[in-house]
Amino acid sequence: MADALVDIRGLKLEFSGFDGVSRVLDGVDLTLQRGEILGIVGETGSGKTMTALSIAHLVPNGVLKGSVRFEGEEVLTKSGRALQQFRAQRLGMVFQDPTTNLNPVFTIGELLIDAVLVQKYGVPGWKLLTGGKWLNRKQRQQARDEAIALLDRVGIPDAAHRLNSYAHQLSGGQKQRVLIAIALAGNPDLLIADEPTTALDVAMQAQILRLIQELVRERHMSAIVITHDLGVVARICDRITVMYGGTVAESGTVRDIFENPKHPYTRGLLAAIPTDQIERGELRGIAGAPPSFLNPPTGCRFHPRCPARLSHCHLHPPAVTEVSAGHEVACYLYTDERRA
Repeated sequence: MADALVDIRGLKLEFSGFDGVSRVLDGVDLTLQRGEILGIVGETGSGKTMTALSIAHLVPNGVLKGSVRFEGEEVLTKSGRALQQFRAQRLGMVFQDPTTNLNPVFTIGELLIDAVLVQKYGVPGWKLLTGGKWLNRKQRQQARDEAIALLDRVGIPDAAHRLNSYAHQLSGGQKQRVLIAIALAGNPDLLIADEPTTALDVAMQAQILRLIQELVRERHMSAIVITHDLGVVARICDRITVMYGGTVAESGTVRDIFENPKHPYTRGLLAAIPTDQIERGELRGIAGAPPSFLNPPTGCRFHPRCPARLSHCHLHPPAVTEVSAGHEVACYLYTDERRA
């Protein structure tokens, strides 16, 4: 789509190892509009994180094929300085598990000021110093002031004092807020939050989700929220992409997915959500296990676990069908080949 902030087409990702080639992504199509919050959901190993990392071209040792366009500009052909600038100035990444993604030997101030300097000067603070380019007092104070302002905006109390804290001195919610502040240092166009509520209590989860929603509106940016928790996407997302086995099973608005799910996998995920109406021991899961990327099933990757599979589902992958405006599903139940 010409007006999309992110437009991914036919994205494939492969890793080569001693056991063979792992086909982690297999023809992923995805779009994200400016100002939109997109939720990517699915089981562990469905390709959610790898899809997001591909937008930043941050997949070490992997072979990427297809197209990832950011405001019409191809990302996969970028390298060197151009790729560094793109990551620093256009993207903000909040990686999984805040307890392990803050370097414990640096203070919060050192980590955050370094991120600010990368955005301002294109290189980290330590490179400025070791390269012989010393910042003057005014420049150092400006970077510090920006770091304090970022901490204050994400809700860290006594922000100036917290610059001197180390990661182990912060709670899980505070660490997550610091990671969000670091991601915002370059005033990005896209914020990618990978499992932003993992290991947080319910009250803190709500605060972090509300913060992400507020930041998207205030800064006129977009966001991708990767999660296993369908409750998270229901709270803050505009659209949902459901992934399975490195492919997109279904995509649509939050209302489309929750009120009118089409793909059997999407229905299975929704049926596995505990509710007040489900008695103890009656919670339903999806039979079987996710596919192996070394030897994925032929045809639709979900067909070995699908309760509604047809006789030809194993032959080749189904085409994507638009069942209503903006609501797409990759399933033979909704194609002309249903009765093949």
